[in-house]
Parts: sequence; C-alpha cells; structure tokens
Amino acid sequence: MLNHTEVSEFILLGLTDIQGLQYFFFIFFLLLYLTSVLGNGVIVTMVISQPRLHTPMYFFLGNLSCLDIFYSTVTVPKMLTGFLFGRQPISFDGCLAQLYFFHFLGSTEAVLLATMAYDRYVAICNPLCYTLVMNPRTCLLLAMASWFLGFAHAMMHSIMTSQLSFCGHNHIHHFFCDIKPLLNLACSSTSLYMTLLNVVTTSVALGPFILTVLSYLYIISFLFQKVRSQEGRWKPFSTCASHLTVVALLYIPLFFNYTPPSSSSSSRRDMQVSIMYCAITP
Repeated sequence: MLNHTEVSEFILLGLTDIQGLQYFFFIFFLLLYLTSVLGNGVIVTMVISQPRLHTPMYFFLGNLSCLDIFYSTVTVPKMLTGFLFGRQPISFDGCLAQLYFFHFLGSTEAVLLATMAYDRYVAICNPLCYTLVMNPRTCLLLAMASWFLGFAHAMMHSIMTSQLSFCGHNHIHHFFCDIKPLLNLACSSTSLYMTLLNVVTTSVALGPFILTVLSYLYIISFLFQKVRSQEGRWKPFSTCASHLTVVALLYIPLFFNYTPPSSSSSSRRDMQVSIMYCAITP
C-alpha cells in the first residue's frame, strides 16, 4: 500500500526562471499594476465625489473600477515577488483563498460587463425610458446580483477544491493558484470537478457574454435603422468603445483558457494567456 503524504503548501514556479527576463518583467508588471490601481482609484474617487457622475453608467463603472483594483491585487503582487525572489511558497489555505478571490472577482466582472452592456442598450435604444428603467433601485439590484453570482460561483470552486487530496508533487506551473494547475496535482479523482469546470464555468462566462453580444447587436441594428447621419451613429457608439475593448480583452483569453478540457501540455500556454485578464484587462 502506497504511503501518501498530504501536501501542506505549494510552490508557485512563476512566469519564467530566466533572471534577465525576471527583472524586465518585474519593472513592466509593477508599472502596469500601479497604473491599474491608481487609474481605477481615481475613477472610483471621481464617481463618489462628483454629483454629476451619479448616473447608472458611472455607478457601474465605479463598481468595475473598484473590482479591478482587487482583481489585479489577488495575483500580481505575488507574481512580482516571484520575479524578485524566485519560486514562491504558498500554504494550502492561502492557495484556496487566492483561488476563491480570483474566481469571485473574475465572475463578478463578467456579469458586471453584461450589466453595463444592457445599460448602454437602454440608454441608446430607449432613451425616453432610460431614467425609469435604470432607476437607482434597479441599478443597485443589478450590481448586487453581479457580486452575488460571482460569490456563489467562487464558493462552489473553493469547496470542491478543498475536498481534493494533494500528495507528492507540489510544484504549480503558474504564477497563482488557479483551478487547472491544481487539478493536475490532485491525487483523488477529478472527474466531477472537470465536469463542473467545463459546464458551470463555461456557462458563467458564456451567459454574460451572450447578453453582452445581444445588447450590442440591438444597439448596432437600432443605429443603422433609426439614425441616418454618420455623426449621429458614431456619437452614441463611441460611448461603448472602451467597454467593448475590455470585453474583448477579458473574453478572448478567458474562453481560450477555460473552455477546452484541461491538459498538462497546455499549462504554460494557459499561464501566458492568464496574464491578459490578470494584469492587462484591469
């Protein structure tokens, strides 16, 4: 009978072990992280302090900026430490906490982006009903629903991961504790977890994505059917440009990472793609 020793901590191998690249990446991602935190912090401060920004669009933008400050903070500081000091140990509980907050904030962002797309749809296609439909109570309920769905999705993953057994090899080929690298280290059966990863996680990402796409299809259709001038079409659509950019930066790597089945051969590719929504998108 094999004697398995339960793993009490993991070792994050990081993005690279090439020393020259580590220093370059440290400076690059530090500047990116500071830009993200300061930029989003300014947005939150402005939205709170300026009464004229107390509108649905800026309410959701403030939520998104607040979320992105924490989202990047979950993974980037640990990655920066790895660039300076090499492989980073992380306790089992610390790994679970990082996994939980990463998926909590990531799932919330996906739903929040769909909510913002719906807000733009109502503002552009039904401007006379906008204040009635997107009243303060509705905005608050939509924001709370976004945060709750993210909370529930992350809690499911954390509980399932805590039930897995880890023994022997404890090196995670990633710069943070994510689901797929952890599944590759598990000693116990991961078939149920893989089903949840491929069905539930895909649904949580796909549902908001479909709502976002539908909102923009309605907006584009409305602009081409109801608005005749080029300037008249561009002006309302220009308010959506930054939102569409964030949606693309989030969803393209997200589907690239989480919709295919997990495989150990794709771990390095997954880690490189993760940088996009961990550091660039916020």
